[in-house]
Amino acid sequence: MSPSQTIAARPTRVRYWVIVFAVTLAAVTYIDRVAISFAAPSIRRELGLTAVQMGWAFAAFNWAYAMFEIPGGYLGDWIGPRKVLMRIVLWWSAFTAATGWAWSFPALLGTRFLFGAGEAGCFPNVAKVFTTWLPARERVRAQGIMWLSARWAGAFTPPLVALVMGLVGWRHAFEIFGCLGVVWAVAFFLWFRDDPMQNPKLNDAERELLRGSSQMAAGHGDVPWGRLARSRQVWMLCGQFFCLNYGWWFYVTWLPTYLREARHVAIVSAALLSMLPLFCGGLGNPVCVLLTRVVTRRTGSVAKARRLMAYLGFAGASTFVLVSTMFRDPLLAMLAIGMASFSNDLVMPGAWTAAMDVGGKYAGTVSGTMNMVGNVGGALAPLAIGYMLVWSHGNWNLTFYVSAAVYAMGILFWAFLDPVTPIDRC
Repeated sequence: MSPSQTIAARPTRVRYWVIVFAVTLAAVTYIDRVAISFAAPSIRRELGLTAVQMGWAFAAFNWAYAMFEIPGGYLGDWIGPRKVLMRIVLWWSAFTAATGWAWSFPALLGTRFLFGAGEAGCFPNVAKVFTTWLPARERVRAQGIMWLSARWAGAFTPPLVALVMGLVGWRHAFEIFGCLGVVWAVAFFLWFRDDPMQNPKLNDAERELLRGSSQMAAGHGDVPWGRLARSRQVWMLCGQFFCLNYGWWFYVTWLPTYLREARHVAIVSAALLSMLPLFCGGLGNPVCVLLTRVVTRRTGSVAKARRLMAYLGFAGASTFVLVSTMFRDPLLAMLAIGMASFSNDLVMPGAWTAAMDVGGKYAGTVSGTMNMVGNVGGALAPLAIGYMLVWSHGNWNLTFYVSAAVYAMGILFWAFLDPVTPIDRC
């Protein structure tokens, strides 16, 4: 075979553009989500909010996000993620900007609820994109890259918000962040097609590589709801993601307040220390991908590799959350919390890839269901923390003890989860 024929026989890499779009989308998503955690002290001061009211404002996003996750994922399966993602991103961008226009607690609560309703379905539709645009062996790596980018975008948000807020104030900062999503939505809609075979830049080798996955791109509304409701896999996926999200949402809601009120850290130092959990969490994703490959090669079992990473992740997160309460030094405490976040994200790629594999052509619906229950945990966490702070007169350690217990429960769900078998084969 001549050199030109060899090159022609190699698959092109057009499919990797979906990872680029997913990475940038995840970054925009987490900038818009995390911004309010750092702006919270300023918002509370200006609007006169209590800790419980701020907890409700944090939770409003998650309740709406949870409520609309299944419809959002189902729409991706039905009409395709191209139209759904464009509408999702435009909607949440509008209400990101509207957060800066809130004039009272009810206005802030309603805005954050509508923001959550708009963002719901984002990651289930990204999972659908990966299912149809990537061969099975590349999906774990894609999830790892995307969640690394999401976490690091969130990690660098506090100093970014501090800079923008210092220049224009918290209200205009949300308007600026809202514009980012509009740019993404237009670019994505112009380039992306639900069926990769419709992209003329794929060569024959890449078309052959994607032929099996592209067959799951056809829109359909025949989701087997009864089978999903009876599936132990779906219930276990949902349970473990509830545990994962409950602990994680502290990092993007109450953490800056914790640093300033419990640890008495100055605003600039709080912004820098707030980066640690999401930065460390980002590192957990590629480490998970690497270790999963090593364990899979040695055991010959993808299921065993995913379970092992989940056990390590949940056990580590639970342990390090408890360890953080033992340090007086804020830096040491934050390093322990950073390790808890790192452990948390050892679970993420395996959890999302399991939802894709279990869901098959219903990946959008199954991952939406998993993420819905996960965000119920994410909604309960900031709300519960607000009440615990009031009832315990500011005892932050109580919130960590509860998070550690919930993390530990995640191990039980993975013990009974088959993370590889599609539901239509059960």
